Amino acid sequence: MVPFLGYIPVGPFSIVIIQVTVVIAAILLGPKGGTWVGLTWGLINWVRAFVWPTSPLALYVFVNPLVSVLPRLLVGLISGWLFQKMVAKRDPKVWQMSVAGVVGSVVNTVLVLGFIAGMYYIGWLPLNKLNVTDLMPWLLGIMATNGIPEAIMSGVLVPLIAKPLLRFVK
Repeated sequence: MVPFLGYIPVGPFSIVIIQVTVVIAAILLGPKGGTWVGLTWGLINWVRAFVWPTSPLALYVFVNPLVSVLPRLLVGLISGWLFQKMVAKRDPKVWQMSVAGVVGSVVNTVLVLGFIAGMYYIGWLPLNKLNVTDLMPWLLGIMATNGIPEAIMSGVLVPLIAKPLLRFVK
């Protein structure tokens, strides 16, 4: 495993770019293939939380497979399913690949941050010194500073890479 591959470290956080790979796999291989690639990404992320955490928070959050595995698996499934529904009997267009890229990125961001919030609210997240009024602005800040750039990047990179590769798959 290559450290930081698929992640751009920015201070204590990481901007995720590996969802681009999962969405491309979902476009090329369909929802089932995208799900397998997403599952692989999630399992690697889960193991990394134990052996090489990307941040101090990873030790608390990403050791839970609900946060580290399930959202990544769903990125492949949902973006692959959405792309299949959009192209159903016509040639794939760049905008459809872009939409799949943005949706895959948003699925990842919303589910990871949503599971973090849910874990905190039900007491599974051992951050007892943090109160709810501090958590929500922090999560919304991550969504703004990481989630939006990740979604834009996915919307641009996915069609640039997937369109030429589609010629070899069909």
